[in-house]
Amino acid sequence: MSLAEKIRAKKVRSAVIGLGYVGLPLAVELAKAGIEVVGIDLDKSKVDAINNKKSYIQDVPTSEVAGLVSKGLLSATTAYSALMNVDTINICVPTPLRKTKEPDISYIVKSAEQIARYLKKGQLIILESTTYPGTTDEVLLPMFEARGLKAGKDFYLAFSPERVDPANKAFKTRNIPKVVGGVTPACTESARALYEHAVDTVHPVSSTRVAETVKLLENTFRAVNIGLVNELALMCDKMDINVWEVIDAAKTKPFGFIAFYPGPGLGGHCIPIDPLYLSWKARSYGFEARLIELAAQINSAMPEHVITKISEALNTREKSIKGSRILVLGVAYKKNVSDYRESPAFEVMEGLVRRGAQVSYADPFVPSFINTHLKMKAVKPTPEALKKADCVVIITDHDAFDYQAVVKNARLIVDTRNAIKSPSGKVVKL
Repeated sequence: MSLAEKIRAKKVRSAVIGLGYVGLPLAVELAKAGIEVVGIDLDKSKVDAINNKKSYIQDVPTSEVAGLVSKGLLSATTAYSALMNVDTINICVPTPLRKTKEPDISYIVKSAEQIARYLKKGQLIILESTTYPGTTDEVLLPMFEARGLKAGKDFYLAFSPERVDPANKAFKTRNIPKVVGGVTPACTESARALYEHAVDTVHPVSSTRVAETVKLLENTFRAVNIGLVNELALMCDKMDINVWEVIDAAKTKPFGFIAFYPGPGLGGHCIPIDPLYLSWKARSYGFEARLIELAAQINSAMPEHVITKISEALNTREKSIKGSRILVLGVAYKKNVSDYRESPAFEVMEGLVRRGAQVSYADPFVPSFINTHLKMKAVKPTPEALKKADCVVIITDHDAFDYQAVVKNARLIVDTRNAIKSPSGKVVKL
């Protein structure tokens, strides 16, 4: 019986390395399909939570985790030795950028080193972490074949880009199509067989490089179009045109237009990072991805533009940033989530603090945070807190915020998300 046949018959055990926004939902879907899954993560708090039948991911109900753990279909550990007893392995670890804006695949490499240590015949390894084209073939494949095994014959290796949109109620792991590309056709087929248990639609492609580039295209598409609309927002600001009204009117066209919206900058684990993986790899081929680089420059300049809008707004009230009490609404990178990775809120807040402002923030999803320059606890956006602030800045438009109360009580508002739709003389738009 081939590995693909064993997978289809559910005669396999699976491991998922990295139990974050990507790994835990995947592990849960595989377990729900009846496959025994062990999750591996170096964060003991995550491992303990799962083994104690609790979820820490917003999109994964605790009831599902509890039920699967009780049935023996889901468990977690910090020990890579668990890989000795599994047939399939999914790598779902972070891939950030270095300070030099170059790809940091150290988490992938460290995971691969552990997999190579325990690699045995008949295993399937799938990389899901976003990375540059060629990572699977150029980094992982040599590490595994150095063990004397042959890909497509003794073990199976593939890439399948993660597609996760936290807090999206319509699309979750199960109904988001999965792209899969293997080192060999047999590798693709084995990976496809595994994912068919977890997702409704699997789309195979010809190679790992194609699959790796698919993910980068998806997020580069978004980054470039956000860069375009951010540039439009800057232009409209100069020309005293309401950019939000322009976009709302443009999206009435039923073809040839997709609405993207300006904002205070890019955030999250994908869009600010992934396009730079593609442009970095392109440079090794002597190709300059100028559009990607330009979009990155525009998007990275938006936090400073927000600070300028705050300064101008305060100036109309005969106040300066220095000494002003500024309340920031939302530090998560998008609405209704607790994830604040790469959030532009921090650049805005740090810039305000450097200019002498007294900054506080409210975010029902982020009760506190610590980063390189700031350590804060959230306050509640009560009428008193809103009245006390010289300026309220909307960075994240959580549905939990009462914007009528904001308009009623705040003296001055800088709205970077068009959260306040009704016109008001105290509201300054991006």
